[in-house]
Amino acid sequence: MITFINGMIEYITQNISYILEQAQIHAAIALTSVLLCIFIGIPIGILLNLFPKYADLVINIVNTIQTVPSMAMLIIMLIIFGLGTQTVIITIIFYSILPIIKNTYVGLNSIDPIYLDNAKGLGMTPWQIVYKVKLPLSLPIILAGVKNALVIAVGTTVIGSFVGAGGLGDIILRGINTVEGNTIVLTGVIFCILITIIFEFAINIINKIFLDN
Repeated sequence: MITFINGMIEYITQNISYILEQAQIHAAIALTSVLLCIFIGIPIGILLNLFPKYADLVINIVNTIQTVPSMAMLIIMLIIFGLGTQTVIITIIFYSILPIIKNTYVGLNSIDPIYLDNAKGLGMTPWQIVYKVKLPLSLPIILAGVKNALVIAVGTTVIGSFVGAGGLGDIILRGINTVEGNTIVLTGVIFCILITIIFEFAINIINKIFLDN
């Protein structure tokens, strides 16, 4: 065990620049994907709240897409978009968007009716009620969905190495293809975990700021 740990520390110290570069690429791909999920998923959740009869249909469709194995989805996107970062980003969006859509929909539906009645009494339109009342009050639930999406995105980004997108998947794949490369694989996994922890910490800070305000 001590030999294994020493080997991993030695690998990290000898390749720290490369590891940090791949970690930065990994984080950037995951974050970009989730930001796109936010821009797509929150409006969809709002529309489902305004037109609830379509909610089950849309959520079931997204759920069905998520049952497709990630490698199969990556191959489909590879055929359509070719090699590169855009392919893995689109693949990640398919897997990370569900918690954002679902949490937005659930959050908007969980608002105490007394707030909605007060907003209607002030003459607000349905869109104004969503923007000025529902969204601010449901933000903690929406951010919980964003947090889940980030966790999924960090994990799914690993497969980006198969389409030349880079990231920590390159390190993990290198370890798999190396004799006794367990230390290399574990290094990639540990840095994936660190990125997830950093993202979760950032979301918790954002959540706290909005709650305090």
